Amino acid sequence: MRYHHKRRHHAAGFGRGKSTYRRFRDRFDDITGDRRIYRSRRGILFGVCRGLAEYFGLSVFWVRIAVLLVFVFTGFWPIGVIYIIAGLILKPAPVVPLQNPADQEFYESYTSSRESAIQRIKRKFDNIDQRIRRMEHTVTSRDFDL
Repeated sequence: MRYHHKRRHHAAGFGRGKSTYRRFRDRFDDITGDRRIYRSRRGILFGVCRGLAEYFGLSVFWVRIAVLLVFVFTGFWPIGVIYIIAGLILKPAPVVPLQNPADQEFYESYTSSRESAIQRIKRKFDNIDQRIRRMEHTVTSRDFDL
């Protein structure tokens, strides 16, 4: 009897370790995946604290308290400079959540070079305009019958 009791206990412990491992792996995949850190558009000052809190899934209140404590205990300038640089370097969060890699690629190209993104949109609309003109030409031609 004792032997079986220990085995069951060991199996239950292994299952618990598996779920812990799964949570750790999911968290690691979240950090190393395609997700990126963005500045929040709803932040108070640059949106850096809210962006970090949203990325790591923490409370904004505690992230702000931690930054404030580090700000006070490091002598103001180191964390202040890092915060301002992070506010300038981090890209603002997309207004609409990105659905696929093409959206992600377009958003990255837009935030890095707005002129190229505008040219890309212009080419797309020119292509649509040409297609509409061809349809109008087909419909208004003498060969078209209803």
